[in-house]
Amino acid sequence: MEFNEQDIRIDYFRGSGPGGQHRNTSETGVRLTHLPSGIVVTATESRSRRQNLQRAFLRLEEKLAARNRKRIPRIATRPGKGAIARRLERKKQLGEKKRGRKPVED
Repeated sequence: MEFNEQDIRIDYFRGSGPGGQHRNTSETGVRLTHLPSGIVVTATESRSRRQNLQRAFLRLEEKLAARNRKRIPRIATRPGKGAIARRLERKKQLGEKKRGRKPVED
């Protein structure tokens, strides 16, 4: 998938976590923002800016592809016989409970 350079903002930041002095002093974390959709992805796994940039672009591609994927609509189905029987049995139980709340007439 090709991107327009105007559509993506690239930010570099210091990645946290293990990695020692090199990681703490260099800005190798990458954050990509796809401006038209507002999707933001980050990559900070590696101490290499280039590897993180590649990972971030792959993640952005995946997210955009998932966003553009057409969803298959759910086909409505009627409840099965067992579900209907369970529902009716529960309704009978609730009715009995409510009838039991009535005061006893002499």
